[in-house]
Amino acid sequence: MFTRILVPSDGSAVSRLAAEAAIDLAQACGAGIVALSIVVPDAPLLVEGGLVPDPGQHEEDLLERAHGVVDALERSALRAGVDCKPVTRIAPDASQAIVLAASDYACDLIVMGSHGRRGLSRLLAGSVTQEVLASATVPVMVFRPARPDEQTHTGAVDDLA
Repeated sequence: MFTRILVPSDGSAVSRLAAEAAIDLAQACGAGIVALSIVVPDAPLLVEGGLVPDPGQHEEDLLERAHGVVDALERSALRAGVDCKPVTRIAPDASQAIVLAASDYACDLIVMGSHGRRGLSRLLAGSVTQEVLASATVPVMVFRPARPDEQTHTGAVDDLA
């Protein structure tokens, strides 16, 4: 069915839900996973006569967090007997980085979460998931946050918390 599953994660609850499902699916298919976390650098802040914080330090902090996200996903996958390659990238466009990683690592499925933003927040923040759906050349399985009236899956992926 699937041989390698890309699991992009930002460490959020919906990303953890998607990672749990990807690990379960990989285990059932005998597939491996590629755990991906992307750091999107901040656009430079131009302030006339003002001091601009060192974006390099902020990027390093974000990269350290990204390593933590993929390392936790790798531990959970290995506990389930699923081979996992942790990958972090710095990229200006997360959706393009996800699609490129799927190609680079010969993934035949992308499993990811969607924050379910609506209205103005979606317009301002954009939708990485929507962009991946529009440009991916492999199937994309999307998990969205549960509404308060819905039950959520609570698996044994405690390292992803």
